[in-house]
Amino acid sequence: MSLDWQVFCLDTIDKEAVKGCFGSGRTQTYLDWLLQAWGQTVIVACASLVVALVVGSLVGTLRTLPDSPIVTRLGNAWVELFRNIPLLVQIFLWYHVLPVLIPVFASTNKLVLVVMGLGLFTSARIAEQVRAGIQSLPRGQRYAGMAMGFTTPQYYRYVLLPMAFRIIIPPLTSEAMNIFKNSSVAFAVSVTELTFFAQQAGEETSRGVEIYLAVTALYVISAFAINRIMAVIEKRARVPGFVANTGGGGH
Repeated sequence: MSLDWQVFCLDTIDKEAVKGCFGSGRTQTYLDWLLQAWGQTVIVACASLVVALVVGSLVGTLRTLPDSPIVTRLGNAWVELFRNIPLLVQIFLWYHVLPVLIPVFASTNKLVLVVMGLGLFTSARIAEQVRAGIQSLPRGQRYAGMAMGFTTPQYYRYVLLPMAFRIIIPPLTSEAMNIFKNSSVAFAVSVTELTFFAQQAGEETSRGVEIYLAVTALYVISAFAINRIMAVIEKRARVPGFVANTGGGGH
């Protein structure tokens, strides 16, 4: 079977070829649609990553607080809750169930609901990594902060967290790549991202091979870009000569 890449130059309505492959005015080609879907995927992934980093960092930090068993248990419960419910089920809960229980969500943009669902799901994984990063630091890091007269928030902010985040950059890279791939669940609630585009355009044009190859290429390019960006960040943030204690010891 020969591949026909001209499918991306077709008008999405009339299925007529468009010169230059880019539409104008009311004309939209499948290439236009593909790039718009890619943009939606990037928006979902980036916004979800921000939510995951903020919430995950907070929960992961709370799980390591000394002499705070109740807070630690609440953090553990958060991680277990979001980590043990399938992502697709969580997306459906945000889209179908939450608007019924809390009416204000009924008028919330579905893109926002997907971002919250994907972000909170990933926050549980990041919380575990932040906890492990903090607990991998030598006990002396905390004692040094206490000796300098820092309060608990201060030595977390100025001593523990900066070091912990440098340690966990490699697993955070994996999470950033995973959140981009996991954004494909948004198609289940009709968010026009790459997977939704592939399904719809493949059915409309009967050129599923070309459509899915193009979408796959964009996923690979995006994941590779994330990997390279995080590699640069890791190189710049590396602490020379520091070796983390990976034995999981407590503080």
